[in-house]
Amino acid sequence: MSKRVTSRVGELAEPILEEMNLDLIDIEFQKEGSNWFLRVFIDKEGGVDIDDCGIVSEKLSKRLDEVDPIQQAYFLEVSSPGIERPLKNEKDIHWAVGKRVNLSTYEPIENMKIFEGTLTEFDGTALSVLEGKKTYQIPYDKVAKARIAVVF
Repeated sequence: MSKRVTSRVGELAEPILEEMNLDLIDIEFQKEGSNWFLRVFIDKEGGVDIDDCGIVSEKLSKRLDEVDPIQQAYFLEVSSPGIERPLKNEKDIHWAVGKRVNLSTYEPIENMKIFEGTLTEFDGTALSVLEGKKTYQIPYDKVAKARIAVVF
């Protein structure tokens, strides 16, 4: 059910975000305790601010009320993906080239399942991650989770 909801909400959110030159990063629909939460994560070059989130929340809420794709009551939250932005698809991975990333794999690659380093290349089938002086070639279909790594 949540996959169907997130897909439909994405379809409704895209025109709003395009109009505002914002990117849809992720959508979550999940139950926490007795409440359902619909979380929409947005971003743009230079980052989003509270005004961007407020405007998207208002416009998307109105559109969701019109179409009514969700049966149960829920809380809508629109926010930035944060500094540890998830990398959910190929577009996100391409965007992250040159940035520090953290990723985990479904199975060990060179006896490791967690990698953190600079994403130096992504050719659509494999990611090149420079960790120290060694570059790891990680097949894209073996990546379980990927996100921007926090650098202090």
